[in-house]
Amino acid sequence: MTTNPTAGVVALSLLLACTSAEGGSAPYPWLAERQAARTLSSAIAPPLEFDRAEPVPGSFAAWLAALPLRPEGSPVSLFTGTEKFRQDVHAAVVDIDVGGKNLQQCADAVIRLRAEWLRAAGRGGEIGFDYTGGGRVAWTRWARGERPTSDGKRWSRKAKADDSYAAFRRYLEQVFAYAGTYSLERELMPVPIGAMQVGDVFVKGGFPGHAVLVADMARNTKTGEKRFLLLQSFMPAQDIHVLKNPRDPAGSPWYPLELTGDLVTPEWTFSRDSLRRWP
Repeated sequence: MTTNPTAGVVALSLLLACTSAEGGSAPYPWLAERQAARTLSSAIAPPLEFDRAEPVPGSFAAWLAALPLRPEGSPVSLFTGTEKFRQDVHAAVVDIDVGGKNLQQCADAVIRLRAEWLRAAGRGGEIGFDYTGGGRVAWTRWARGERPTSDGKRWSRKAKADDSYAAFRRYLEQVFAYAGTYSLERELMPVPIGAMQVGDVFVKGGFPGHAVLVADMARNTKTGEKRFLLLQSFMPAQDIHVLKNPRDPAGSPWYPLELTGDLVTPEWTFSRDSLRRWP
C-alpha cells in the first residue's frame, strides 16, 4: 500500500511553512519530539489511474495529508490499552493518542482532528463546538479561565487563564463528554454528496449515532471518477483508523463517490444525504 514516500513530506513541509508564518503551533503536538515515518498520503496510494489533487498549503486537507500513521500492521487499541475485538475493519492506524477515558469516540475523533488543525494553523479563535444541551463552547473562553455548565449555556470564571496545549487537551476532554453525534449533526451544514471535499463528515446523530471524516480524495485522470478515504473512532473509545471499504474484495480503503445507494462502512451504514460540512 505504500508507494509515494515524498508526498507526505511535501505536504508536511508546506504545512510547517504556513503555520510558522501564521504564528501557529507544531502541526502534530501530541507526538512531542517524535517524528512519524509514515503519513496518510505517503502510506496509502490512490487507486490505479487515480491522482490526488495537491492540497492548499495550510488547509485542513494538507494537514490531514501529512497526518502521522503508526507502523504498517498496527492494531486498533481501545482506551484501556487492549486490542479492539475487530481487527478487520482498518487499513491503517493514525499515530494519535486516544486518552485514558472512554471519551474520544466517533464524533469526538472528528472534533479532535478539526480542533488540532485549527490550533496548529494559528486559528484558535475559531475553535468551538456545540454541546448536546444547545450551548456553544469556545476554546478562547476556556483559555481565559471560564468554565461552562454541562449544557454549555452558562459560564463562570473558575480557573486561571491558560492557553497551553495541556489546557487545550483538558478543554477537548470536556467537549467530548458533553458533545456527540446529536450536536455535531446539527452544527454542520448539509452538502450534496457530489460536492464532497476533504474534511467533510458523514454523520448520523443519535444515541447512539456515528460519524466518520473524509480524510482524502482522488480522481481518475481518464474518466473523472472520484474516490475518498474515511477516518473513524468508535465505541468504546479507540484509536482513530482508516476504514477499509467492505464492498471491495481486495480490502481497499477507497470508497467510490458515485454511490448507488447508502454508504456502507464496516461498522455503520450512512444514507447518501448524511454528508455535512463545517460552517
